[in-house]
Amino acid sequence: MANIYEESLKKHEEWRGKIATELKAPITNNAELSLAYTPGVAKPCLAIAENPQDVYKYTWKGNTVAVVTDGTAVLGLGDIGPKASLPVMEGKCALFKAFAGVDAIPIALDTKDPKEIIAICKAIAPGFGGINLEDISAPRCVEIERTLIRELDIPVFHDDQHGTAIVVAAGLINALKLVKKDFNEVKAVVSGAGAAGSSIIRMLHRLGVKEIVAFNKDGVLHRDQFDSYDFLTRELLDIVNPNNDHHTLAQALVDADVFVGVSAPRLVTSAMVSTMKKDAIVFAMANPEPEITYDEAIAGGATVVGTGRSDYPNQVNNVLAFPGLFRGALDCQASKITEEMKMAAAVGLASLIRDDQLRPDYVIPSAFDPRVASTVAAEVMKSAIQSKIARKP
Repeated sequence: MANIYEESLKKHEEWRGKIATELKAPITNNAELSLAYTPGVAKPCLAIAENPQDVYKYTWKGNTVAVVTDGTAVLGLGDIGPKASLPVMEGKCALFKAFAGVDAIPIALDTKDPKEIIAICKAIAPGFGGINLEDISAPRCVEIERTLIRELDIPVFHDDQHGTAIVVAAGLINALKLVKKDFNEVKAVVSGAGAAGSSIIRMLHRLGVKEIVAFNKDGVLHRDQFDSYDFLTRELLDIVNPNNDHHTLAQALVDADVFVGVSAPRLVTSAMVSTMKKDAIVFAMANPEPEITYDEAIAGGATVVGTGRSDYPNQVNNVLAFPGLFRGALDCQASKITEEMKMAAAVGLASLIRDDQLRPDYVIPSAFDPRVASTVAAEVMKSAIQSKIARKP
């Protein structure tokens, strides 16, 4: 693994950035210049002034997303600041383009103030078809996203929350089908109740899971500690730990059907997995080192195991969700991304693996399956049209 880090560093020096703008309009003579710029450009400007919706027809808005961060919660690295976050933001933009043909621009903000971030996003929104919030720490990211969804008329999506939840949901739809269990019958334990964990918990609840026990860095979430929690954790108390138990993680895993980890490395052992119910499902996604390794979870008796890593089966990778999700939202000019659209993305993603193809090591499609983005996009568009938030038929 050390070699890949050094190789990546050298490549980044060679690339000097992973993305660049490209010219779609030829400008090689005076006639072409007059079409692309003055005087010809006045005509589309006036057309948009008369009908603002024509901005989608005459500019890049309909295919361009702003990837916005303050660098406070960069995956596996934490609060490293806006400049240091840029390689990740460029990478995100590269994935948008590579997997769904969406143009994306990295925007790293030198402020941690949620009000300033909201104001900046609102100010730049006219030039973009959507905003992907990235690597902003919880619970600020939730406050920022909710406000922007309310106050803007373009899709706003915090991928660290919902992208992970969509892929986890898709994986669980298939994993539970494989082991012949229903969502409304299983007990799920979630380690991590921040941005990703809170969204996963809500998605599990929407899928019908009635017993969810959640943990943060201070232990199990329970109502006795209500006053000490932030607003995000307080909201979860309505749907987690229904018996208000004061269990440790090891105690909660006894007779659990599902473990989902979005927290910290080495929290779960093979012995703990062995106390789970038969045909247990373990999605341990802390990066770069999971809560329990793939091999240790299998040794503990788990039937289906997924991680965030590409060197093991069932990689829970957000690239399975966000490119297609935005592709679909942009193509139908959706004004927002709804809970129904997220669920549609999860169901569409799960459908790519037929029942006769399901195996313990194949419940999540590969990131390089060429059907992923188009399938997710199609399902998202259907949902947006049904919800009457699509402005383009």
